[in-house]
Amino acid sequence: MPGRTPRLAAPFLFYGIPVVNSSTFFTQRKAVFLLASLCCLLWGSAYPAIKNGYALFHIAANDIPSKLVFAGWRFLFAGLVLLVFAAVSKKPVLNLDRRTFGQVTLVGLTQTSLQYVFFYIGLAYATGVKSSIMNATGTFFSVLLAHYIYKNDRLSFNKMLGCVVGFAGVMVVNFSEGLLTFDFTLLGEGFVVIAAFVLSAASIYGKKVSQRVDSVVLTGWQLGIGGLALLLIGFATGGTLAGFTLKSTLLMVYLVVLSSAAFSLWTILLKYNRVSMITVFNFMVPIFGTALSAIFLDESFLEWKNGLALLLVCYGIWLVTKEEKLPGEAGVKP
Repeated sequence: MPGRTPRLAAPFLFYGIPVVNSSTFFTQRKAVFLLASLCCLLWGSAYPAIKNGYALFHIAANDIPSKLVFAGWRFLFAGLVLLVFAAVSKKPVLNLDRRTFGQVTLVGLTQTSLQYVFFYIGLAYATGVKSSIMNATGTFFSVLLAHYIYKNDRLSFNKMLGCVVGFAGVMVVNFSEGLLTFDFTLLGEGFVVIAAFVLSAASIYGKKVSQRVDSVVLTGWQLGIGGLALLLIGFATGGTLAGFTLKSTLLMVYLVVLSSAAFSLWTILLKYNRVSMITVFNFMVPIFGTALSAIFLDESFLEWKNGLALLLVCYGIWLVTKEEKLPGEAGVKP
């Protein structure tokens, strides 16, 4: 009606920050680059944080059950934090029908539980260097799976070249004499690759589920369910967690906040954008992990290979994204 003030769309709140239109905000190119990089920075910081956590909670290097208990508490609390936040924000936390809850449970048991079990077992039988490289194959799996699942996310020369260049960057940052020898075992490198595939497939399935479920609610439930499953597996196989002090508790709190923020942001980005546009940023995780490990674990970082690796990873990301139109841009349907 003439003279009537049009109503604006209800703002979306993320951790208390108002966003006028979530579908528009989370598809803006600058926002995508910033938020995806932030997620990778947070996950990169998890490497030194977890290593310090093992020391503070007195978890031996080969004590996989206790590591699963440690990860289980981390993800269970992260899920609970998100679910409480969603409930306070009046999101439909408990209004999931049986079919939808089953799908959310499947995401949690695969994306959080199954892939972490494979990863921790693989890490016990493979070197950290090779595990980091093998884990980066998840980006290739995501791009390949998206090609066959989504019509608007087909493979292109730039995508494949960008993945190869980014993977080369991950190899450079982990370069050592050990890379010059070929040594592949199913329980070691094989399980790390399986973990990467499980995570990629589960993330793509989670993208489908997120179209019907609020992203924060979905992330809260999948982290909570996945964390609970890890706890049960860890306790059942003899795992324990002791050594709670102020320092170790604060570290656990940081890991909980890190997980809830990074995983929920990543779920939202996958919901509104093409898989290949987002997953290529995963190549930045080992770069950030290396830099932050150097800072907090007194490890060497100022080497030529780290600068070259960063350039290769950034160039790979640019190749994948330079010709991509985001769903919110003209001529592209979400």
